[in-house]
Amino acid sequence: MRFLFVHGTGVRRERHDALFALVRDRLTARFPGATVDSCFWGERFGATLSADGRSVPGLGAPGKVPGPDEEEIAEWGLLIADPLCELRVLAEAGWDTAAEGHPDDDPDGDAFAMPGVQSAGDRVLELLDAVPGVPDGGEQAALLLGTGLAAGFPAALESVSRSAEAARAGARATGETQARELAKALARAVTAAALASAGAEADCTGAERDRLVELITARLGGDARFPGARAAAVLGRLALRVTTQPLLNAWRGSLTVGATPALGDILRYQARGADLRAFLHERITAEPGPTVLIGHSLGGIALVDLLALAAARGEPVPGVELLVTVGSQAPFLHELGALAGVVPGTKLPYAFPRWLNVYDRQDVLSYLAEPVFPGDPRVSDQEIGSRQPFPACHSAYWKQDSLYARIEQAVAEAEIG
Repeated sequence: MRFLFVHGTGVRRERHDALFALVRDRLTARFPGATVDSCFWGERFGATLSADGRSVPGLGAPGKVPGPDEEEIAEWGLLIADPLCELRVLAEAGWDTAAEGHPDDDPDGDAFAMPGVQSAGDRVLELLDAVPGVPDGGEQAALLLGTGLAAGFPAALESVSRSAEAARAGARATGETQARELAKALARAVTAAALASAGAEADCTGAERDRLVELITARLGGDARFPGARAAAVLGRLALRVTTQPLLNAWRGSLTVGATPALGDILRYQARGADLRAFLHERITAEPGPTVLIGHSLGGIALVDLLALAAARGEPVPGVELLVTVGSQAPFLHELGALAGVVPGTKLPYAFPRWLNVYDRQDVLSYLAEPVFPGDPRVSDQEIGSRQPFPACHSAYWKQDSLYARIEQAVAEAEIG
């Protein structure tokens, strides 16, 4: 009996050698008389950046001082991630009350306020409560409807107006200058919350966003063109530290270049998988069976494709008695119609071998095969758990005795000698 191990996406020589040594040792311990081989394809058929990543904007470009647009984009990035962050700064830091003629920054309000007289901040919050959540006609309604923000606007308005951050910031706004800044911060928070709610469904330009802020600010008695003071300064500095373009370039570069072996192998296989399948066929048939194929991740996808295509042609791959896929996306790709060998909704070809599909619930790259091919006695799902989160669980199968126990059981059931 012969085992042939086919590695997954992103694996190159050093990683392959370490991984295969582990698999070989575990298999030979359970099957002393078996031959255990590997099919290393990563360097020959894996993806590389042929132009050294020149397609990635900003990759390798020298750093530069962020411009005004980048600062604004950075601020809104933080606001959408946390719509209340600017109000939180105001609630915690307050204002420079000397600008209002007050000697101290009194957290309890204006030291000179007359009892029973509504504070400037309270007036702004009262006006916020009066802003209609449902479009009531006019420019604001047209903006909300035209940008995809109308559905989430009532909840955005409610979440901001009822927030502890708004109440605390309002309590500290004791003068008219502070009230104007509070109005702008509230308008930005509501707009950011609406954008966050809409997510990818938002169809909103920067100009439309800014105009919505202006309209809401005006309803609150403020002026969106009024420059922010302490909150804007703090938010701006924080935004520049975490989301400036040089850092985004670095993130994009690391995500693109760093993900190239893993994601790139999958994309390359979808476009040029025939070459890898031909290579696998050559390696499988190089020695006589019976053969047990073990495919991890993309390796499992390629094996399912190869075996299905060959069986459908009436030329099953000789000697293959059992297919074991581990952490594989093959069942999901079949549902999508992205497998070359099996048309969605159809059964596996008659000559397709027995299939053991091993998955881990924590592994988001592993899928179930039995429900996709219902009633097929050749297909069996087996769950094992590494107690590791993703992505560690995607590679943790190979150290678990339960995996090899499942393989041993499947070999016995298939009566492979």
